[in-house]
Amino acid sequence: MWWINALVRGYQTPPRFLMLPEFTPQVRRLLRLEAFGFAVLKNLTFKRSEADTDHLVLPPSHMSSFLVGEHKKGEMAEECCCLSKELSVIKPPKKPHLALRMFVLSATMICSVYICLVCLKQIGNQSMPRVLKFEVIKESCRDPGISPSDISYVHYPKPATFSRDECACTPVRFFAILSMQRSGSGWFETLINSHPNISSNGEIFSVKERRSNMSSIIQTLDKVYNLEWYSSASKNECTAAVGLKWMLNQGLMDHHEEIVKYFNERGVYAILLFRRNLLRRMVSQLANDHDRIAKQLNGKHKAHVHSQYEADVLAKYKPFINATEMMSNLKYSAECVKNALGYFSNTRHMVLYYEDLILNHIKLVDVLDFLRLPHRHLVSRHVKIHRKPLDKQVDNWEVVVNALKGTEYESFLNADYTL
Repeated sequence: MWWINALVRGYQTPPRFLMLPEFTPQVRRLLRLEAFGFAVLKNLTFKRSEADTDHLVLPPSHMSSFLVGEHKKGEMAEECCCLSKELSVIKPPKKPHLALRMFVLSATMICSVYICLVCLKQIGNQSMPRVLKFEVIKESCRDPGISPSDISYVHYPKPATFSRDECACTPVRFFAILSMQRSGSGWFETLINSHPNISSNGEIFSVKERRSNMSSIIQTLDKVYNLEWYSSASKNECTAAVGLKWMLNQGLMDHHEEIVKYFNERGVYAILLFRRNLLRRMVSQLANDHDRIAKQLNGKHKAHVHSQYEADVLAKYKPFINATEMMSNLKYSAECVKNALGYFSNTRHMVLYYEDLILNHIKLVDVLDFLRLPHRHLVSRHVKIHRKPLDKQVDNWEVVVNALKGTEYESFLNADYTL
């Protein structure tokens, strides 16, 4: 629109084409007003009125240049004044509300922070190495080959002081050797301890504090059967049978009911070992009591010896037996054996006699079968002290014979064995 620019630059005469007959006076007038409006808009400036509102005001210097020409000055001036009034007050668009601006700004900030956090989390997950956690599920150690009747007698101890490692699933049997002093229990215990998988820990309850009450007894037994009792007989972690030697007069008969209950609940095998010939047991006990005082072996008392020389030294002593005390002693010993067999008849038990073990070593195989252990050759370093017949070991043999004739114990005079 070159002609409009020409009018803006100050051409006082319109272009020739505006004089063409096709353009009526009304058209010409409109064209002039359009050119004038373009120029006005080009030179608009903002001014603040006294009412503190923004208005668009046209500078007067720019308006005068367009009020010239060959047309009527009065009419043109009137048109320009009307236009200037209309254009002098032009209100700007309303500003957005402050609350709306704050809302948009807050929403933008919240979204930005959220996006940043998500990005940082993803970057952190990629930079940190992933740690895979593996949970080891321990399989049951129960052997399907174990008969249902033996399940309660098979144990898998977990000691607190050491780990059984590869033997954790090796079943362990609990046992207790119940006997009386001078009945061959010491010799028998050394025999079974020669088995690589058996640990018998001796006369634990010879200490009075361990048998003072039932709670002390149970605490001691739990320690033994949990493989946490240390002695010279303790084996490695692959022990298959663990137990102890328990004399009848060491709290066993006093708490027999609680002990039987404990044996049945914990699945303890009871091995009852006695002597058939109680007279021989009494002779051995009297000789042992004498050595406690005499200390015939270099000033030391030994209940068991490991050489033939030591055995011969101890065998030289021949005890003198009081006939009256002998009868009461034999009666008391027989009653103890009878009661023990009755008390522990409700447990899983086996009965052994010293004489059978001396004459028939196959009885030891029965013990291994009873404990469900593999057969091994069992040996002992113990040397028997009294090997001679009874009449060669008692000082007043004739008095003893006369006292036992016609009694229930007369068989002890003849029931003997030779080695």
